[in-house]
Amino acid sequence: MKFLPVGLALVVLIFSSSVYAQDPCPATLDFSKRYLASEKTVRLCDEFRDHVLLIVNTASYCGFTPQYQGLEALYEKYRDRGFSVLGFPSNDFFQEPKGEKKVLEFCRLTYNVKFPMFEKSRVAKRHAEPLFRALAEEAGQYPKWNFYKYLLSRDGKVTASYGSSVKPESDSLIRAIESLL
Repeated sequence: MKFLPVGLALVVLIFSSSVYAQDPCPATLDFSKRYLASEKTVRLCDEFRDHVLLIVNTASYCGFTPQYQGLEALYEKYRDRGFSVLGFPSNDFFQEPKGEKKVLEFCRLTYNVKFPMFEKSRVAKRHAEPLFRALAEEAGQYPKWNFYKYLLSRDGKVTASYGSSVKPESDSLIRAIESLL
């Protein structure tokens, strides 16, 4: 077994504790989530820290479902610059009754979705899971319908939220994303 000299060990300890003290996981990303139709779980903070994020509650049988196409286009356009869309299917508004494998198949086959999709989630105020409670607390608004969007800066702060009728290709959303990149 090797031991570090006392001075070097102290420097390593101070450096590593100061890194963590200065860069804690933001409350909006301090959650572990399972990828859709998978057994793989990731801690959002570990996977998406320092990304600009658009977190969206989705559904397969909604008038806004074609927004998948625009969300995928945003993801493709900006992902190399540190942007990601995170999709969370929800049946809170009774438009996502499918099992997770069917949801994933629908998203991939119908809209060629490649952005990260996660386990079905509760998003409406009455039963919102902790992730969506944290987002709503920062934004001051819970999703009132499917395809509600939360825009997060690289430090995990909610900078804006957008109702379902705001399309992914809207000028205001694109300007907001570009200002954070």
